[in-house]
Amino acid sequence: MSSSSYEYTSQLIEISELGDERGMLAVIEEHEDLPFEIKRVFYIYGTRQDIRRGFHAHYKTRQALVAVAGSCKVYLDNAKRNTDVLLDNPAKVLILEPNDWHEMYDFSSDCVLLVLASHLYDAEDYIRDYSVFLEVYGS
Repeated sequence: MSSSSYEYTSQLIEISELGDERGMLAVIEEHEDLPFEIKRVFYIYGTRQDIRRGFHAHYKTRQALVAVAGSCKVYLDNAKRNTDVLLDNPAKVLILEPNDWHEMYDFSSDCVLLVLASHLYDAEDYIRDYSVFLEVYGS
């Protein structure tokens, strides 16, 4: 499955926050804030600070990552650039494209990382071998 023509770039966006003396409310709407339809929702929590997670890219799945509590960092590598993104505010959303090898790390003890995905889980959609990732997206 070749995806070398994939043109999207992962980006960090800010979503709308509403609040008053009762507290805050952050809103994420598909096709308004997210450039895809949400098919799956999951969250990562209870991860020790010295643990790295992820270590993969996708052929088709796009994701939105939000640290709804605490913080973590996300390492991104699209074979043309590498960057680290700090997620430390529930109003910051990382739109993660399939062509980004990603690793989550430096989790705070209270981190809850919410993930909204464009596709249902499919083991065949995961690229877990970095050399295969470079073959698919490196050209």
